Order: sequence, then C-alpha cells, then structure tokens
Amino acid sequence: MSTRPPEDVEVAVVGAGVVGDAVALALARRGVTVAVLEAEPEPALAASATNSGILHLGFDSVPGELETALIARSAVLRPSVLGALGVPVLSCGALVRGRSPADREALAALARNAARNGVAALLEGDRLAIPGESVTDPVAFSFALLGAAQRHGAVLRTRFRVVALERARQGFTLVAESGERVSARLAVNCAGLRADAVAALAGDHSFAIYPRKGEFLVFAPAPAQRLDRILSPLPSRRTRGVLAFPTVDGMVVAGPTAVDQEDKDDWSVRPEARAEIVAGVSGLYPPLADAEPVFAYAGLRPAGRGTNYVIGPSPACPRLVNVAAIRSTGLSASLGIAERVAELVAALGVALGPERELEPGPTPAPRGSWWRRTAEYRASAHA
Repeated sequence: MSTRPPEDVEVAVVGAGVVGDAVALALARRGVTVAVLEAEPEPALAASATNSGILHLGFDSVPGELETALIARSAVLRPSVLGALGVPVLSCGALVRGRSPADREALAALARNAARNGVAALLEGDRLAIPGESVTDPVAFSFALLGAAQRHGAVLRTRFRVVALERARQGFTLVAESGERVSARLAVNCAGLRADAVAALAGDHSFAIYPRKGEFLVFAPAPAQRLDRILSPLPSRRTRGVLAFPTVDGMVVAGPTAVDQEDKDDWSVRPEARAEIVAGVSGLYPPLADAEPVFAYAGLRPAGRGTNYVIGPSPACPRLVNVAAIRSTGLSASLGIAERVAELVAALGVALGPERELEPGPTPAPRGSWWRRTAEYRASAHA
C-alpha cells in the first residue's frame, strides 16, 4: 500500500497516450491543475507508439463527421505546436495509386471528398497526390506534449492503474491498484483500450472497445531505394489498406493489417502477417517484394463497437468525460480532440484562463527507435 499523499487537482486525465497528453497540455496551458494517471511504467506504451506515425489531413474521411472535423482542426493547430516543441516531422506528401483504369472513377471520387474536407489533392490519371500529408515520430510527439504539460504544472503518475472511482460531492477520488489516490473535480477518460473499463467504474456501460490489430514490417532500405513519400492504395470502407511510408529515422515501413480480435493483451505479430503485408504492398513499392524486414511490430487500435469518437460527458456520471473509440486517427486528431475536451471541461464548471505560450524546455527522450519500443517492452514484461 502506497503511503504517498493524495493529489488534489481540478482534472485527472486517465491515460498518457498521445490523446491524454494533448488534453493535459490544453488544460495546463489554461491554468487548470492536472494529474495524468498512466497504468504503465512510462507514457505512450500502447496504441500511441505502435501506429504509422502518419499525420493525416482527412482527405479520405467522411465529410461532416466529428472525426473529420477534429482531424482538420488539428491540422491547423499542429504546425505551431510541433514547431515550438521541436517534434520531428517529415513533410513528404502522399500518393494514392489505383491498380487499373477502372479505379480512376474511385480516385476522382476521393479527390472530390478531399475537396469537401478542405484538403488539397491533385488527380493525375491513375493516382491522387496529397502534398500536405506528413509523418512524425509518434513517441516523440507524445513525450513532447506531456513534457510541455508538465512545464505548465501538470503532474504525471505512472503505474497508476485506476481500479475505482469514488464519487464525492465535489468530484471523484481515483484509486489505483497500488492504493494510491488522486482527488479531482473532473476526470477525463483517455484510457484507450481500457476506456470502457474505466467508464464502467462509474456505472457507464454506454460503449465497448475492442482491439483492431495492425501489424507492420520495418525495412532498412539502401540509399537508392529510400522512399520519399507515403504510398497508399485506394482505401476501402473498413480500412486504408496496406501502405508503404518513410520514417523520420530513414526506414521504410509497410502495413498495417486490420485484424479484429478480443484479447486486449495480444500484441503479437501473426506468422502470416508478413505474407499479407508483402502481398499488399509489393504493387505499390516493388523493392519491398523481396526485401528482408529488420523488425516487425503490432499495434492495437481502440475501436468502438458500432461507434466512433465517443467524446463527451458520461451519461451515467457527468463529471466523467469520455474520450474513447478514437481508433487509428488519434495521433492526427489529438490536438483538435484536446481543444474540444477543454471546451467541455469549461462547460462543466472548471475555469479556464487565457492560453499561455508554450514554455520551451527539455523533454525526456524515449529510449531507442519508436517502432521498437513497445514491442520490446512487452516482450521483456512477459519474459
């Protein structure tokens, strides 16, 4: 049992992935006292560290949906935030390729969709160019947001797996598995794969999260074979398909797959994943057809059952704000999500001051390559 005294804050953010980190920064910059509660020993060890690192603009998102609006808003906010925090970004653009002349109408429809979403796109025969797409190091992105939040006064508590939400007249006491306690007026549930479990602690069973596994292969290309842009097939209603894209550290990654599963702790790469990925990407980027990957990793996207982008006060407990079912676009939409959550927090009675300038300062550097970090951590944890 921990003897550490309880924290007393205005807002407790459950989860230190990229969305939770962005929310913490948005609130701390406005003078709100914030505690970030992370179940793992370090931030960003789940979906935030096992995605593609692509910063989407929403060219293929459904017009009018909340997800699309928050991706677009993030694209406006992102340059100044990432520039101030020194987050690495590779502005490489993306190219969507059709497989046959029959795909030209689908590409034209995608170009029209991009225009409706305010995304610049150029149709060139059997391919569609989106010059504004980019890639980043998603772990560095997460760490930079959290480091900035801490410089603005936010407190991070790791190994704080929330197992109880005790209601009080003024808010909650959040109780960790270890016995540690944090008192807060409001709680923001950014727990990713476990967001439904956190909501259930408050009697909220309004949504369910399941893991959609995305597997990736990492290649170390020869200088002449380095990729200079994101290559994508035509997206389907269910998935964007298998992509090939460069990383900020000079690698090429191919993926992801899209495998729906039930086990939220199965981060393994399936034996058949390599053949599936190579078959999907070899037509986009032939050099990968016979190349040997140097690493493979899997991410679990927190998909909602029959729902997407659950952002708002819990119907069972208004002082709990759910930010759930953010699936694969959380990295791209994180800053827009954070801005929206700050508005919700203000509407629930927490006073927000004027937004302060981002304070420069050192950010703890995550160890090793971002694409290795979670896989190696989970392998060591289960050794």
